[in-house]
Amino acid sequence: MTPPEVSGKSPALYDADYVLWVEQTAAQLKSQDFTHLDLENLIEEVESLGRSEKHAIASYLTRLCEHLLKIQYWEAERANCFRGWKLEVRNFRLEIQEELDASPSLKPFLRDIFTKQYKNGRNLFLDASDLSAALIPEAPDFTLEQALDEDWLPWRPE
Repeated sequence: MTPPEVSGKSPALYDADYVLWVEQTAAQLKSQDFTHLDLENLIEEVESLGRSEKHAIASYLTRLCEHLLKIQYWEAERANCFRGWKLEVRNFRLEIQEELDASPSLKPFLRDIFTKQYKNGRNLFLDASDLSAALIPEAPDFTLEQALDEDWLPWRPE
């Protein structure tokens, strides 16, 4: 079987064997063989790295808001689920902090998306709880700082 075209300039390799394309591109960069780089796909891949980080932190924030809402509003399930929800809140906070530690420039992005991700988390919560949407604020009634504060919860057992 003939392998796909191995010239780094060939987008065919990128489409036919992504892992081989990555390995070859890395080798070309290490050897400073810039003339054979598939620049179009390399630029696209580098740009997508930032999108992936933003997508991850947005997803963690959505799930964090969802679980904070569960703790705050889902009284019927709270007794049985509080411990698990609290653990999930801690997990999402840790994941967000890991992303921020790796890329501090994501902090303003996190502020910018807070309201949107709250709304997404609210929708997930409403689907899970089957509570009336009228009972849950459409805008966050906690701040981003509170959501990320490891010592803060919207409700605690007495």
